[in-house]
Amino acid sequence: MHHPPRRLLPSISALLAFEAVARRGSATDAAHELSVTQSAISRQLKVLENQIGVALLRREGRRLVLTRTGRDYVEEVRAVLSRLGTATQMAAAPSGGGVLDLAILPAFGTHWLAPRLPDFAERHPGVTVHLTTRLAPFDFRAYSFDAAIHFGRKDWAGVEYLHLMPETVLPVAAPSRLSISEDQIVGQPLLHLETRPRAWARWMAARGLPEPRQQGMLFDQFGAMAQAAIAGLGIALLPDFVAKPHLNNGQLVLASSAIEQSVGAYYLVWPSERADYSPLSAFRSWICKSVDLV
Repeated sequence: MHHPPRRLLPSISALLAFEAVARRGSATDAAHELSVTQSAISRQLKVLENQIGVALLRREGRRLVLTRTGRDYVEEVRAVLSRLGTATQMAAAPSGGGVLDLAILPAFGTHWLAPRLPDFAERHPGVTVHLTTRLAPFDFRAYSFDAAIHFGRKDWAGVEYLHLMPETVLPVAAPSRLSISEDQIVGQPLLHLETRPRAWARWMAARGLPEPRQQGMLFDQFGAMAQAAIAGLGIALLPDFVAKPHLNNGQLVLASSAIEQSVGAYYLVWPSERADYSPLSAFRSWICKSVDLV
């Protein structure tokens, strides 16, 4: 393998200092984060810029901002630090153990994954799962996540995919709202999710009903929309795994027996460099079996 000259290989301390200053815009804040002195941060930045021979940061008032070269370089630095952290984590993890950092979608994580995680913990007692909510795709190189739950199409750049399941939605409402027939649903207050803006239009079209004229209340998460439906504020299209607990306890009832599949599906995604990380391999195998339990 070809290696660059050692004089062009900066120290980890210098890269950490540069990345922290680039992110926080202040040597003082970076020093506090890294538990070193401000002069140590300034010294590391000076060494790094002298080593490269290019200015990476410039001062604007009280803040340090990236130059054009600095913006490009910090992306590569973050990718290198992330890969190094992953490699160290993989090397340090005992056989059959380790930490899995998983980015989840709120409704899927709360209503589908969380109730099943005790089974994973029982089968893989050495693996600790950390769950963090992320609503949209992100660059894995800039974060420490090992994998993520994704809804939609295969439109997340630079990842590998495991198809989990389609999203089946049910029209539900509070019992007090349901003295109506199916064709009257179009005239009722309808609740919408920001990331599924055409869900009701597709449901109506599949029933041969006209598209609703009113937009209705808009929500960013299914959980909040479910609570609004329980409160009687309108009819919601909810994924079956979100709706079923509320249907079982009588808080919600079906507004129609007609179900619909959303455009898109749920996937587990991960960057290829993490593919062989043993906690992720264990989780992939487990979730493959678990999707059959829906």
